[in-house]
Amino acid sequence: MEKLRTTIEALYRQENPEEGEVQRTVGELLTLLEEGKVRAAERIEGVWRVNSWVKEGILLGFRTGKIQTYEHGPFSFADKGIFAPQPFLAKEKTRIVPGGTAIRRGAYIGERVIIMPPSYVNVGAYVGKGTMIDSHVLVGSCAQIGEEVHLSAGTQIGGVLEPPGSLPVIVEEKVFVGGNCGLFDGILVGRGAVLGAGTILTQSTPLLDSTTGQTLRGSSEKPLAVPERAVVVPGARPRENHFLYCPVIVKYRDEKTDAATALEEGLR
Repeated sequence: MEKLRTTIEALYRQENPEEGEVQRTVGELLTLLEEGKVRAAERIEGVWRVNSWVKEGILLGFRTGKIQTYEHGPFSFADKGIFAPQPFLAKEKTRIVPGGTAIRRGAYIGERVIIMPPSYVNVGAYVGKGTMIDSHVLVGSCAQIGEEVHLSAGTQIGGVLEPPGSLPVIVEEKVFVGGNCGLFDGILVGRGAVLGAGTILTQSTPLLDSTTGQTLRGSSEKPLAVPERAVVVPGARPRENHFLYCPVIVKYRDEKTDAATALEEGLR
């Protein structure tokens, strides 16, 4: 792995790298991403850290790749050839329901994942086992989705490819994300949190914890982090003679919340 990292870092800094070497190197990286052996970000000793070289490899593929056309039924597409949709080989109990879903090369899909159509999983993304991706969901580039997460219909997980050192959107294990939520700019949603329908979170969005009165904020050095098991709903805060959008932590998970958000094992 260290050899691959060194090669990618060297190629990324070259103005005109040799095309064949780039294709081989980026192809190897995408295969490792699809196998879950490499990740764009990973938790080390409880802290999420970005693997900048992985993002550099993906960006290198875009920079040097050639546009290719390909067809599927009556439809035709054009994309950088190395990032065409991957021919998906189902893992144990994994379901990708017919109807317009695409998984780009370099994305990892774990066992027992369910993807309802139409949905899209972009390059560098990681989707942990047992997760549910409902209809009209986008899992953006390099997003890290934990195990047994529920992404309800219409959820948008923003992609974060550049700059290479920036943290992607991270959704930890057992999070429930309600319909039409939007998570952008490299925010972190802690394990077991619940986001009510329509909640929008960005790096610059203040998050009010009504149980403590504290306002949580993100910065360029530290992402906005939704605490573990927090229950968040859309809200507003006063500003002079008007109100500004402000999501609110109304409580932390209890037995009633657990019952309302329980995953149905029969679906899997």
